[in-house]
Amino acid sequence: MKRILGSGFATLLAACVAFSGAVLAQERTITVASTTSTEQSGLLGHLLPRFTASSGIGVKVVAVGTGQALDIGRRGDADVVFVHDKVAEEKFLAEGFGVKRFDVMYNDFVVIGPKADPAHIAGGKDVAEALRKIAVVKTAFVSRGDRSGTHEAELRLWKVAGVDLAAVKGDWYREIGQGMGAALNMASSSNAYLISDRGTWLAFKNRGDLAILTEGDRRLFNQYGVMLVNPARHAGVKAKDGQAFVDWLISSEGQKTIADYRVGGEQLFFTNATN
Repeated sequence: MKRILGSGFATLLAACVAFSGAVLAQERTITVASTTSTEQSGLLGHLLPRFTASSGIGVKVVAVGTGQALDIGRRGDADVVFVHDKVAEEKFLAEGFGVKRFDVMYNDFVVIGPKADPAHIAGGKDVAEALRKIAVVKTAFVSRGDRSGTHEAELRLWKVAGVDLAAVKGDWYREIGQGMGAALNMASSSNAYLISDRGTWLAFKNRGDLAILTEGDRRLFNQYGVMLVNPARHAGVKAKDGQAFVDWLISSEGQKTIADYRVGGEQLFFTNATN
């Protein structure tokens, strides 16, 4: 009887230890505030399982516009921010909310529009000229209007084009306050122009009559960066595991994993981490 009890107790103890280990493994999770483009392009779905397999660290993603992602970091509600607006990222660092910023990868923005092209911008490489033509014709244009990296890039490009949006925008300029996928869906349903990151466009299925009309301007360059949220500002930041994610993204393994991601055989992001 003693032996049976002893054996059963040992089995129960082993099961408890295994269960505790599983619970601890599940609790080893970080939160990453990132952009809708990294999620809707499918990149994060490709990356994160590989990071977790390599590190044992799970990742919860909050996918919003870059401005909102940085605000989440400012509140200490994320451990890492992975975004694409270098000006805003450097401000985040200067305010003391981030530890150090690292380049991770880049792609580019493209001007999408209906194939009928009422603004006659197809085939051009000058994004400023394309936007000026759209503003003159006042043909439908969808803006994310959500303080995302894409929205901020769009606003800068209107300025470069010499277009005063406050003076000229009307019903033709539609600010929706939503992510890239929603903006593309609206443009598709209304045959409107918009600016998209190339990665989300390539992964987008509901294209309707839309096509890339203007591309290749150096001003359409789109850089992504990653930062650990400063644990000196927020004690709840999981600094060790968050830094492990940052380090993995810029490591040779992480960079290869990003570069290997393709849709329809086309590479969506090009790596340029220097560390």
